[in-house]
Amino acid sequence: MKRGRAFLKTLCRRTLSSLNHHKPSHPKMDPSERYCYNPTLRWNPQVEAYFVKAYGADHFARISKALTQPSCYSCIRVNTLKSTSDSVIKKLSSLLQENGWQSNPSKRSDASNNSDGIATEPVVSDGSPHASLKNSFISKCKIPGLDYVVFVQGSGPHTIDYGYKEDKPPKEVIVSRKCAEAVLRGAHVYVPGVLACSAHVEKGEQVAVSVALEQPGADGGWGVGFTRGTVLQGSQAGILPLGLFAIYFASLVMSAYHIYPFYFERNGLYIGQGISMMSRAGMFRVPQGVALDLNNRVFNLPSFNDLLEGEIFLQNLPSIITAHALDPQEGEKILDMCAAPGGKTTAIAILMKDNGEVIAADRSHNKVLEIQKLAAELGLKCITTYKLDALKSVQHINKSDNQDATQGGVNGSIQYSDLPKSGIEKVSDTTVGFSHVANLDQPKNGKYTSNAEHRKNMRVMRNWPGRNNTLGGRVEKCKGFFPNTFDRVLLDAPCSALGLRPRLFSGEDTMESLRSHAKYQRRMFDQAVQLVRPGGVIVYSTCTINPGENETLVRYALDTHKFLSLASQHPKVGGPGLVGGCQFPDGYQEEWLRPGEEDFVQRFDPSSELDTMGFFIAKFNVGCKDI
Repeated sequence: MKRGRAFLKTLCRRTLSSLNHHKPSHPKMDPSERYCYNPTLRWNPQVEAYFVKAYGADHFARISKALTQPSCYSCIRVNTLKSTSDSVIKKLSSLLQENGWQSNPSKRSDASNNSDGIATEPVVSDGSPHASLKNSFISKCKIPGLDYVVFVQGSGPHTIDYGYKEDKPPKEVIVSRKCAEAVLRGAHVYVPGVLACSAHVEKGEQVAVSVALEQPGADGGWGVGFTRGTVLQGSQAGILPLGLFAIYFASLVMSAYHIYPFYFERNGLYIGQGISMMSRAGMFRVPQGVALDLNNRVFNLPSFNDLLEGEIFLQNLPSIITAHALDPQEGEKILDMCAAPGGKTTAIAILMKDNGEVIAADRSHNKVLEIQKLAAELGLKCITTYKLDALKSVQHINKSDNQDATQGGVNGSIQYSDLPKSGIEKVSDTTVGFSHVANLDQPKNGKYTSNAEHRKNMRVMRNWPGRNNTLGGRVEKCKGFFPNTFDRVLLDAPCSALGLRPRLFSGEDTMESLRSHAKYQRRMFDQAVQLVRPGGVIVYSTCTINPGENETLVRYALDTHKFLSLASQHPKVGGPGLVGGCQFPDGYQEEWLRPGEEDFVQRFDPSSELDTMGFFIAKFNVGCKDI
């Protein structure tokens, strides 16, 4: 055994000695260029060319750079049914300072602007978040009508000393892109997000944190290119057991050639420095838990986890403005077609002072449960949740159902064809009365119901839809709603999400996938048009910078449904929409807004001084549908 170890060790040394004669030469690394945060957002070439044509090369470069960074402030919506902005500001100031949060506005960033022209220090202009935070790290929003919104200033980007010494790089942990994007927003590094780690990292050690971005693969796909649990550096001393000599040899070769997993691809992708909360072995042995406590971040944003639960909700400013654009009124019946996770749904309910009916629908069972949980947390009773595919939102009326539809469905009540109408009486959003339970045993269409169907009906009645505190994770399915049921409809459509920040990778999005999103959005919008009554309102919104999902949808809506017209929005915070269109080499053509229409919509540019996510809002008035 000893002779075998000695032989393999000698073989390793001789092989490395031979390889060193052919070792590729790399330029000497500048630590300041490697150990920093300066990502470049990679796009599909066709998508990039499309956006350059839409925005111009310089403007799109600024947008791309801004997307790689989080907003330097947190936006908080106050639940005005439970608290006030002044009360929340006082409580948050105390709690954040107790947690050691930096409240000195003069020490928030290392530089006012970076080399790419992206503002990192507050840019002061009337009504903007940074203007509100000019003299304090926490302040009330100054935009008219949004005084219940609170801004908390963050900081960054910061320069971090990772302790690099020549030929002795710092110990390092590589995290996934999605984990890194969450960390940049203030989250911890959890075990599932760790992909690789230096050898011999023990609990309590300081490590650098870098990001593994997707790289093109031989099969045309994208991937990180290495297996979770990879060792970044091999041991330089000591004799390993015979079974580990292969790993030892491979790690020595990787160390000699600097070919750790995508070594050079990680230049400029370091997001912070932290203390390991467990050993390297523990990170890949346990399924969950906090892996690293980041005490030195490139972007420093406060965590609001478990703070003032029920009184506040962390939400992007454009999302809050979307609920305002809908202008919900007390007593109205409103539909949120793609409601998860419930932020806009609850914002609408609060603007209505919890007086009326807000229907929140989503196709995912678990997402509907999330909406129920949030509504219960905020103490809202007017929200009714359903599991429903937005593409199947309209329940068409059969001739035999005309009388029932006139009495109930068209006027707003929801019909359930599988429930005996005479056996259920809806008393409120959270309670159900049973007026004539004996009628369940009466003949249905000349036939008596079976015992199994009877038991099913009783279960449905015990778990009537709309109960925010539903036990057992029950979600009520819905077959859709009759036309002209709602006063207002919000369609926050599923989209390419190319406006979300921070974003570190966009290479998988193609022109085909963007067109596919637009196709489904048009189908959803057609459903929304049928569901809103004449004289009602439709608000359409997305979190993408793609004109094909924004302005093109507006053009489709106005050209297809002649009774629709663009409506003014209040408050008006975002910029104008894009006018013109785009002709593609394959003959496909997009038409955007026409002159005079651009000021009716709100387009939020992530590179603007508002420092928001990329977002789009359009509001339509619904006229007489007989046109």
